[in-house]
Amino acid sequence: MRLAVIGAGAVGRSVVDLASEYGHEVVAVADSSTAVVADGTGGRDAGVDPDAVVARKAERGIVGDADPADALAADYDVLVEATPTTLGDAEPGFSHVTRALERDRHAVLANKGPVAERFGDLRAAVADSAGEIRFEATVGGAIPAVSTVEDIEPGHVTAVRGVLNGTANFILTRMAAEGLDYEHVLAEAQDLGVAEADPSFDVDGTDAALKCVILANVLSFGAADDPADAREFTLEDADVSGIRDVPGSALRLAAEDGRTVRLIGEATGETVRVAPRLVPENGTLAVSGTQNIVQIETSHAGRLNISGRGAGGPETASAVLGDVGRLE
Repeated sequence: MRLAVIGAGAVGRSVVDLASEYGHEVVAVADSSTAVVADGTGGRDAGVDPDAVVARKAERGIVGDADPADALAADYDVLVEATPTTLGDAEPGFSHVTRALERDRHAVLANKGPVAERFGDLRAAVADSAGEIRFEATVGGAIPAVSTVEDIEPGHVTAVRGVLNGTANFILTRMAAEGLDYEHVLAEAQDLGVAEADPSFDVDGTDAALKCVILANVLSFGAADDPADAREFTLEDADVSGIRDVPGSALRLAAEDGRTVRLIGEATGETVRVAPRLVPENGTLAVSGTQNIVQIETSHAGRLNISGRGAGGPETASAVLGDVGRLE
Protein backbone atom coordinates (compact mmCIF):
# COMPACT_ATOMS: atom_id res chain seq x y z
CA MET A 1 0.00 0.00 0.00
CA ARG A 2 1.18 3.56 -0.74
CA LEU A 3 1.00 5.78 2.33
CA ALA A 4 0.77 9.54 2.81
CA VAL A 5 1.78 10.33 6.40
CA ILE A 6 0.40 13.58 7.80
CA GLY A 7 2.19 14.48 11.02
CA ALA A 8 5.89 14.08 11.70
CA GLY A 9 6.01 13.69 15.45
CA ALA A 10 7.21 10.51 17.14
CA VAL A 11 4.39 8.40 15.68
CA GLY A 12 4.54 9.80 12.16
CA ARG A 13 8.31 9.45 11.97
CA SER A 14 8.08 5.88 13.23
CA VAL A 15 5.48 5.02 10.58
CA VAL A 16 7.82 6.41 7.92
CA ASP A 17 10.74 4.47 9.37
CA LEU A 18 8.92 1.13 9.75
CA ALA A 19 6.55 1.08 6.76
CA SER A 20 8.87 -0.91 4.50
CA GLU A 21 9.16 -3.67 7.12
CA TYR A 22 5.42 -4.16 6.77
CA GLY A 23 5.56 -4.16 2.98
CA HIS A 24 4.31 -0.61 2.41
CA GLU A 25 5.70 2.43 0.59
CA VAL A 26 5.59 6.00 1.90
CA VAL A 27 4.93 8.34 -1.02
CA ALA A 28 4.36 11.59 0.92
CA VAL A 29 5.07 13.03 4.36
CA ALA A 30 3.92 16.35 5.82
CA ASP A 31 4.45 18.22 9.05
CA SER A 32 2.65 21.44 9.97
CA SER A 33 4.56 23.62 7.49
CA THR A 34 6.38 21.47 4.93
CA ALA A 35 6.10 18.26 2.96
CA VAL A 36 8.01 15.86 0.76
CA VAL A 37 6.29 13.99 -2.06
CA ALA A 38 7.78 11.23 -4.21
CA ASP A 39 8.38 12.55 -7.70
CA GLY A 40 7.52 9.29 -9.42
CA THR A 41 10.74 9.13 -11.40
CA GLY A 42 11.36 5.63 -10.10
CA GLY A 43 7.93 4.44 -11.20
CA ARG A 44 4.55 4.27 -9.51
CA ASP A 45 5.89 2.34 -6.48
CA ALA A 46 8.93 4.54 -5.81
CA GLY A 47 8.48 6.28 -2.48
CA VAL A 48 10.30 8.91 -0.48
CA ASP A 49 13.59 8.09 1.23
CA PRO A 50 12.55 7.39 4.84
CA ASP A 51 16.04 7.86 6.26
CA ALA A 52 16.34 11.26 4.59
CA VAL A 53 12.91 12.35 5.89
CA VAL A 54 13.68 11.36 9.49
CA ALA A 55 17.15 12.91 9.36
CA ARG A 56 15.90 16.18 7.85
CA LYS A 57 13.22 16.48 10.53
CA ALA A 58 15.79 15.90 13.29
CA GLU A 59 18.40 18.26 11.83
CA ARG A 60 16.35 21.04 10.28
CA GLY A 61 12.89 20.70 11.83
CA ILE A 62 11.23 20.18 8.43
CA VAL A 63 10.47 17.14 6.29
CA GLY A 64 10.90 18.73 2.86
CA ASP A 65 10.48 21.77 0.65
CA ALA A 66 6.94 21.20 -0.61
CA ASP A 67 3.67 22.49 0.85
CA PRO A 68 1.61 20.23 3.18
CA ALA A 69 -1.27 20.46 0.71
CA ASP A 70 0.92 18.62 -1.82
CA ALA A 71 1.06 15.60 0.49
CA LEU A 72 -2.74 15.58 0.84
CA ALA A 73 -3.04 15.66 -2.94
CA ALA A 74 -0.48 12.89 -3.54
CA ASP A 75 -1.27 9.57 -5.22
CA TYR A 76 -1.65 7.33 -2.17
CA ASP A 77 -3.82 4.40 -1.08
CA VAL A 78 -3.97 5.18 2.64
CA LEU A 79 -3.72 8.48 4.49
CA VAL A 80 -2.09 8.13 7.91
CA GLU A 81 -3.40 10.90 10.19
CA ALA A 82 -0.78 11.36 12.92
CA THR A 83 -1.14 15.05 13.78
CA PRO A 84 -1.62 16.06 17.44
CA THR A 85 -5.01 15.41 19.01
CA THR A 86 -7.27 18.46 19.15
CA LEU A 87 -10.67 18.71 20.81
CA GLY A 88 -13.97 20.29 19.75
CA ASP A 89 -14.00 20.41 15.96
CA ALA A 90 -10.98 18.03 15.85
CA GLU A 91 -9.29 20.09 13.18
CA PRO A 92 -7.17 19.87 11.11
CA GLY A 93 -7.22 16.09 11.51
CA PHE A 94 -10.90 15.73 10.68
CA SER A 95 -10.54 17.61 7.39
CA HIS A 96 -7.46 15.58 6.45
CA VAL A 97 -9.42 12.34 6.87
CA THR A 98 -12.56 13.55 5.10
CA ARG A 99 -10.49 14.82 2.18
CA ALA A 100 -9.00 11.34 1.79
CA LEU A 101 -12.47 9.78 1.93
CA GLU A 102 -13.76 12.25 -0.67
CA ARG A 103 -11.05 10.88 -2.97
CA ASP A 104 -12.20 7.32 -2.15
CA ARG A 105 -8.97 6.66 -0.29
CA HIS A 106 -8.60 4.91 3.06
CA ALA A 107 -7.51 6.65 6.27
CA VAL A 108 -5.81 5.27 9.37
CA LEU A 109 -5.81 7.49 12.45
CA ALA A 110 -3.42 7.79 15.35
CA ASN A 111 -5.07 11.14 16.14
CA LYS A 112 -7.83 10.60 18.72
CA GLY A 113 -9.68 13.88 18.06
CA PRO A 114 -11.80 13.00 15.00
CA VAL A 115 -12.84 9.60 16.38
CA ALA A 116 -13.64 10.87 19.87
CA GLU A 117 -15.24 14.19 18.98
CA ARG A 118 -16.83 13.68 15.55
CA PHE A 119 -17.48 9.96 15.20
CA GLY A 120 -20.88 10.41 13.61
CA ASP A 121 -19.50 12.82 11.03
CA LEU A 122 -16.73 10.37 10.20
CA ARG A 123 -19.22 7.55 9.73
CA ALA A 124 -21.27 9.74 7.40
CA ALA A 125 -18.16 10.52 5.35
CA VAL A 126 -17.30 6.82 5.15
CA ALA A 127 -20.84 6.01 3.99
CA ASP A 128 -20.35 8.30 0.99
CA SER A 129 -16.91 6.93 0.12
CA ALA A 130 -15.29 3.82 -1.28
CA GLY A 131 -12.65 4.31 1.38
CA GLU A 132 -12.61 3.01 4.95
CA ILE A 133 -11.19 4.26 8.24
CA ARG A 134 -9.26 2.38 10.92
CA PHE A 135 -8.16 3.75 14.30
CA GLU A 136 -6.55 1.03 16.41
CA ALA A 137 -3.69 3.36 17.37
CA THR A 138 -6.04 5.82 19.08
CA VAL A 139 -6.59 3.46 22.03
CA GLY A 140 -3.71 2.00 24.01
CA GLY A 141 -0.78 2.27 21.58
CA ALA A 142 0.33 -1.23 20.65
CA ILE A 143 -2.54 -2.92 22.53
CA PRO A 144 -5.11 -4.31 20.05
CA ALA A 145 -8.15 -3.09 21.98
CA VAL A 146 -10.37 -1.92 19.10
CA SER A 147 -9.72 -4.90 16.84
CA THR A 148 -10.31 -7.34 19.71
CA VAL A 149 -13.68 -5.74 20.46
CA GLU A 150 -14.54 -5.89 16.76
CA ASP A 151 -13.47 -9.54 16.53
CA ILE A 152 -15.65 -10.49 19.50
CA GLU A 153 -18.41 -8.26 18.04
CA PRO A 154 -19.48 -5.20 20.02
CA GLY A 155 -22.91 -6.66 20.72
CA HIS A 156 -21.22 -9.36 22.81
CA VAL A 157 -19.05 -6.93 24.81
CA THR A 158 -20.67 -5.51 27.93
CA ALA A 159 -17.84 -3.21 29.07
CA VAL A 160 -14.24 -2.26 28.43
CA ARG A 161 -12.12 -0.90 31.26
CA GLY A 162 -8.48 -0.46 32.07
CA VAL A 163 -5.44 1.63 32.74
CA LEU A 164 -5.10 3.75 29.62
CA ASN A 165 -2.56 6.45 30.42
CA GLY A 166 1.08 5.67 31.10
CA THR A 167 1.97 9.00 32.67
CA ALA A 168 -0.75 8.82 35.31
CA ASN A 169 0.09 5.19 35.97
CA PHE A 170 3.79 5.93 36.41
CA ILE A 171 2.98 8.65 38.95
CA LEU A 172 0.61 6.46 40.96
CA THR A 173 3.05 3.54 40.87
CA ARG A 174 5.89 5.68 42.20
CA MET A 175 3.68 7.27 44.85
CA ALA A 176 2.74 3.82 46.13
CA ALA A 177 6.23 2.35 45.95
CA GLU A 178 8.08 5.23 47.60
CA GLY A 179 5.40 6.75 49.81
CA LEU A 180 5.79 10.08 48.01
CA ASP A 181 3.23 12.79 47.30
CA TYR A 182 1.90 13.71 43.85
CA GLU A 183 3.90 16.90 43.27
CA HIS A 184 7.22 15.21 44.09
CA VAL A 185 6.61 12.30 41.73
CA LEU A 186 5.26 14.58 38.98
CA ALA A 187 8.53 16.55 39.02
CA GLU A 188 10.45 13.27 38.77
CA ALA A 189 8.29 12.13 35.85
CA GLN A 190 8.91 15.41 34.05
CA ASP A 191 12.67 15.09 34.58
CA LEU A 192 12.54 11.59 33.09
CA GLY A 193 10.44 12.73 30.12
CA VAL A 194 7.51 10.53 31.17
CA ALA A 195 5.34 13.60 31.83
CA GLU A 196 5.01 16.71 29.69
CA ALA A 197 5.88 20.18 30.98
CA ASP A 198 2.11 20.72 31.06
CA PRO A 199 0.82 17.32 32.22
CA SER A 200 -2.87 18.31 32.32
CA PHE A 201 -3.97 16.12 29.41
CA ASP A 202 -2.66 13.02 31.22
CA VAL A 203 -3.11 13.67 34.94
CA ASP A 204 -6.57 15.23 34.64
CA GLY A 205 -7.83 12.09 32.91
CA THR A 206 -8.54 13.70 29.52
CA ASP A 207 -6.36 11.31 27.51
CA ALA A 208 -7.86 8.23 29.14
CA ALA A 209 -11.35 9.68 28.71
CA LEU A 210 -10.86 10.22 24.97
CA LYS A 211 -9.80 6.59 24.59
CA CYS A 212 -12.85 5.44 26.53
CA VAL A 213 -15.11 7.67 24.40
CA ILE A 214 -13.72 5.99 21.30
CA LEU A 215 -14.39 2.56 22.79
CA ALA A 216 -17.92 3.62 23.79
CA ASN A 217 -18.59 4.71 20.20
CA VAL A 218 -17.32 1.36 18.90
CA LEU A 219 -19.60 -0.46 21.34
CA SER A 220 -22.63 1.75 20.71
CA PHE A 221 -22.51 1.81 16.92
CA GLY A 222 -21.28 -1.76 16.63
CA ALA A 223 -24.15 -3.15 18.68
CA ALA A 224 -26.93 -1.10 17.07
CA ASP A 225 -29.15 -2.80 14.49
CA ASP A 226 -29.71 0.64 12.96
CA PRO A 227 -26.87 3.22 13.23
CA ALA A 228 -29.54 5.88 13.64
CA ASP A 229 -30.39 4.30 17.00
CA ALA A 230 -26.78 4.37 18.27
CA ARG A 231 -25.68 6.91 20.83
CA GLU A 232 -22.72 9.03 19.76
CA PHE A 233 -20.26 9.92 22.54
CA THR A 234 -17.89 12.88 22.83
CA LEU A 235 -15.65 14.03 25.65
CA GLU A 236 -18.53 16.07 27.06
CA ASP A 237 -20.38 12.83 27.81
CA ALA A 238 -17.59 11.45 29.98
CA ASP A 239 -17.52 11.62 33.78
CA VAL A 240 -13.85 12.37 34.44
CA SER A 241 -11.70 12.76 37.55
CA GLY A 242 -7.91 12.91 37.47
CA ILE A 243 -5.14 12.09 39.94
CA ARG A 244 -3.99 15.54 41.10
CA ASP A 245 -5.92 15.25 44.37
CA VAL A 246 -4.85 11.70 45.25
CA PRO A 247 -2.78 12.06 48.45
CA GLY A 248 0.17 9.83 49.24
CA SER A 249 -1.62 8.89 52.45
CA ALA A 250 -4.43 7.28 50.43
CA LEU A 251 -1.97 4.95 48.75
CA ARG A 252 -0.33 4.10 52.06
CA LEU A 253 -3.69 3.25 53.63
CA ALA A 254 -4.67 1.21 50.59
CA ALA A 255 -1.44 -0.80 50.83
CA GLU A 256 -2.24 -1.75 54.41
CA ASP A 257 -5.39 -3.40 53.06
CA GLY A 258 -3.63 -5.12 50.15
CA ARG A 259 -4.86 -2.60 47.61
CA THR A 260 -3.53 0.26 45.53
CA VAL A 261 -4.91 3.12 43.41
CA ARG A 262 -5.04 3.24 39.63
CA LEU A 263 -6.66 5.66 37.18
CA ILE A 264 -9.32 3.42 35.67
CA GLY A 265 -11.32 4.24 32.57
CA GLU A 266 -14.49 2.34 31.71
CA ALA A 267 -16.66 2.39 28.62
CA THR A 268 -19.98 0.77 27.82
CA GLY A 269 -22.47 1.52 25.09
CA GLU A 270 -24.18 3.86 27.55
CA THR A 271 -21.55 5.46 29.81
CA VAL A 272 -17.94 6.66 29.99
CA ARG A 273 -16.18 7.09 33.33
CA VAL A 274 -12.58 7.81 34.32
CA ALA A 275 -11.48 8.11 37.95
CA PRO A 276 -8.90 6.90 40.48
CA ARG A 277 -10.09 3.61 41.94
CA LEU A 278 -8.94 1.14 44.55
CA VAL A 279 -7.83 -2.16 42.99
CA PRO A 280 -6.20 -5.28 44.48
CA GLU A 281 -2.45 -4.70 44.85
CA ASN A 282 -1.65 -7.92 43.01
CA GLY A 283 -4.69 -7.79 40.75
CA THR A 284 -4.83 -7.65 36.98
CA LEU A 285 -5.48 -3.91 36.83
CA ALA A 286 -2.50 -3.03 39.05
CA VAL A 287 -0.03 -2.77 36.16
CA SER A 288 3.06 -0.78 37.03
CA GLY A 289 5.04 2.07 35.51
CA THR A 290 3.96 3.19 32.06
CA GLN A 291 2.27 -0.10 31.20
CA ASN A 292 -1.37 -0.09 30.07
CA ILE A 293 -4.01 -2.78 30.34
CA VAL A 294 -7.38 -3.23 28.66
CA GLN A 295 -9.96 -5.51 30.26
CA ILE A 296 -12.85 -6.63 28.07
CA GLU A 297 -16.02 -8.03 29.63
CA THR A 298 -17.88 -10.31 27.25
CA SER A 299 -21.25 -12.05 27.26
CA HIS A 300 -19.91 -15.49 26.39
CA ALA A 301 -16.10 -15.51 26.64
CA GLY A 302 -15.74 -14.11 30.14
CA ARG A 303 -13.15 -11.46 30.89
CA LEU A 304 -10.22 -10.89 28.53
CA ASN A 305 -7.09 -8.96 29.54
CA ILE A 306 -4.61 -7.40 27.12
CA SER A 307 -1.62 -5.48 28.43
CA GLY A 308 1.39 -3.80 26.92
CA ARG A 309 2.92 -0.49 25.98
CA GLY A 310 0.20 2.09 25.60
CA ALA A 311 2.31 4.80 23.98
CA GLY A 312 5.58 5.46 22.16
CA GLY A 313 6.50 6.07 18.54
CA PRO A 314 7.32 2.54 17.34
CA GLU A 315 4.63 0.97 19.52
CA THR A 316 1.86 3.19 18.18
CA ALA A 317 3.25 2.96 14.64
CA SER A 318 2.91 -0.82 14.85
CA ALA A 319 -0.83 -0.35 15.48
CA VAL A 320 -1.09 2.07 12.55
CA LEU A 321 0.66 -0.33 10.21
CA GLY A 322 -1.43 -3.22 11.48
CA ASP A 323 -4.51 -1.23 10.46
CA VAL A 324 -3.02 -0.59 7.03
CA GLY A 325 -2.61 -4.34 6.66
CA ARG A 326 -6.28 -4.87 7.51
CA LEU A 327 -7.23 -2.57 4.62
CA GLU A 328 -5.38 -4.57 1.98
